[in-house]
Amino acid sequence: MTAAPSPRTYTLDELHEAHAAVTRDQLITGPREGRVLFAGTPQIAADCLHTLIADGVAVAGVLTRPDAPVGRRRRLTPSPVAQAADELGLPVVKADRIDQQTLAAITAWDVDLGVVVAYGALLPRTALEALPHGWVNLHYSALPRHRGAAPVQHAILAGDATAAATVFQLETGMDTGPIHAVCEVPLSPEASAGAVLQDLTRLGSTLLTTLLPELLQGTSVPVPQRGEPTFAGKLGREDAFIDPRQEAEAVAGRINATIPEPGAWTLHGEQRIKLGPARVYEAELPEPLSRAVPGDVARAPTDRAAAHDVVVLRTAEGGVVLSAVQPAGKRMISAADWLRGLRGRVVLGGHDEEDQA
Repeated sequence: MTAAPSPRTYTLDELHEAHAAVTRDQLITGPREGRVLFAGTPQIAADCLHTLIADGVAVAGVLTRPDAPVGRRRRLTPSPVAQAADELGLPVVKADRIDQQTLAAITAWDVDLGVVVAYGALLPRTALEALPHGWVNLHYSALPRHRGAAPVQHAILAGDATAAATVFQLETGMDTGPIHAVCEVPLSPEASAGAVLQDLTRLGSTLLTTLLPELLQGTSVPVPQRGEPTFAGKLGREDAFIDPRQEAEAVAGRINATIPEPGAWTLHGEQRIKLGPARVYEAELPEPLSRAVPGDVARAPTDRAAAHDVVVLRTAEGGVVLSAVQPAGKRMISAADWLRGLRGRVVLGGHDEEDQA
């Protein structure tokens, strides 16, 4: 029995070497100069669009979601991708789903391939079949692990050792299509989801450009996904609550997984505060933290080669180093400055001190 084929896998060095070999002529494979439709909405997608254009990819037009209310005044604001398209002089269609009118508008651009980066909606079969070479999607996990809207966040929550950028062929199912190529990289346990997303966007943009000559010719043969899928749904406000009664790895992971969205938060008394990125305290806890209960915050000798102390949140087992804190209604400040301005015992988590004793 013949073993099922594995998807094309690049190391980081192999990907950069392959990317360097791609010429601009290969990215325009025919008499038309507009062969790619780009679909995306948030800032990571806008960054990818800028990179593809800089690499010489011929983008005929952009599909993004409609303007949305932003900020305290809820002012209608174009998506980051719409703003990028305007800067680049690209035509834009704004739609929260692809109906017949939207499909007619984007197919009028006469493209061969759709490229999707966090557009924010599933594409119907009529749209998937409308372009000669269909649509590919840039996803931030090694599929089928972490299918869904928040793969990086769930990878951090799960304590995964690696993250990945994957380009796969879109089907009607959610992230179920066959894989063209994947590139995995180490996942630092100290990085926030926002920082990892930025890194994977750069990686994924490079992967897309590398694959585009074959994708535009229709010569790249995707391989079906293998393995048991896991699902990575969007995280809500309740998922971002930090409970120090968990172990240190779980606490640090949840903090980092929910930065910047929906934003890691906990309670200081009755006051809600937001937290910056965190890491596990790597040394033995000193007094009085070693005798403290989960939620206590105190300064501790640095566990690394540095001249200053660190601010440690005691957890169920061990502690985590807090980098920054944002009290309600104020700006984010260093955890050291925040703690310096407080008096008496500092307890986070919102649990009664009687329960903490």
